Amino acid sequence: MSKSGRWRTIDEVRADASVCCRCDLCYTRTWVVFGQGPAPARIMLVGEGPGAEEDMAGRPFVGKAGYLLNGLLAEAGVSRENIWVTNIVRCRPVAPSPTGGRNRPIRPDEVRACDVWLAQEFRFARPEVVVCLGTLPAQVLISRSFRMKQDQGRWYEGRGGIPAIATYHPSYVPRFRWKEREIVQAQMVRVFKMALARAAESKAA
Repeated sequence: MSKSGRWRTIDEVRADASVCCRCDLCYTRTWVVFGQGPAPARIMLVGEGPGAEEDMAGRPFVGKAGYLLNGLLAEAGVSRENIWVTNIVRCRPVAPSPTGGRNRPIRPDEVRACDVWLAQEFRFARPEVVVCLGTLPAQVLISRSFRMKQDQGRWYEGRGGIPAIATYHPSYVPRFRWKEREIVQAQMVRVFKMALARAAESKAA
């Protein structure tokens, strides 16, 4: 961090985030899962929090959900290498269980504690479009009253006035039955295509 208290590069932010102890998640994590991608990036994807695979790898969306996400992005013509991918919190929220731990819901105090890192990711990535993956990111970045079933696939004014849109989190897709799953995945592809087109319009302007 610079002497003025502001980070000068995204790498400085990542380094400080890697030793963050702003909430109790620091006691159960393996790695801090910071955002990944180019900075700046025209599109930012914001998920909820790391799962077990991400916690072990230290990178966002590398497990089954990440594999599905990559496929849907590719179908929409979006290259993951060209977008910034992150989460609302950077440490896995885990609850004790006989099988070694399972994901639990993210608490509001954890969201608040981790927002300093998200704010810096916004600062350096400078996205032109934000895609929220899941209800929690949409409620944090769009509106507390956001409801996925009714509101997904619509444009809103998000944080900092940046156009924002939301769709299902890829880890939620397997909960649907097969026919519903196909519909949901088609909806996600449509949202990614909309984000790509909106970002292209912004660049042209």
